[in-house]
Amino acid sequence: MSEDEGVRVNDKRRLDPDTFEVRQPSSDSAGEPFTGELDAEANIIEGEVVGIEQKISELTEDLQRVQAEYANYRKRVDRDREVNRQLAIGAVFSALLPVLDDIELAREHDELNGAFKTVGEKLEATLNKLGLVKFGAAQDPFDPNMHEALASEEVEGVSEPTVIAIFQQGYRQGDRILRPARVSVAGT
Repeated sequence: MSEDEGVRVNDKRRLDPDTFEVRQPSSDSAGEPFTGELDAEANIIEGEVVGIEQKISELTEDLQRVQAEYANYRKRVDRDREVNRQLAIGAVFSALLPVLDDIELAREHDELNGAFKTVGEKLEATLNKLGLVKFGAAQDPFDPNMHEALASEEVEGVSEPTVIAIFQQGYRQGDRILRPARVSVAGT
């Protein structure tokens, strides 16, 4: 510093102390423009903004993944709940099959009369409404998935195994066989 220059003071305050107005940026003591500091701060802020945007993106992806997992969980729970409901209904149907057999035997022997007849018909109607289906009739083609062959006879003129007599009705719930029909089969 030379003696002619004296002390040089740079006032970097943004507000003018006399007028209280915002000053326009000027050059600092090193001769670099005042905007250099602002650019450095702007770069720091931009870097922070980029970091924040990346964090927001990561958190958004995490949230979307959690929402998808929750949606899948709800679907699985709803599906499992329906399967359990059907299994419970099937268990009740299986427990009532001997009662239905007794009602059918009473009907075959003409002993299903009066109040007993009404109760039997209401029980069968209610079970049918809940999805219990009776199957197995004479002249049906024999299906080992649905029928249990207890007897077999050779009959002329039969091209494929055919049910000729029903010993016990079969029952199913939807696609699930609760009990196969017990039958006698005619073959060649």
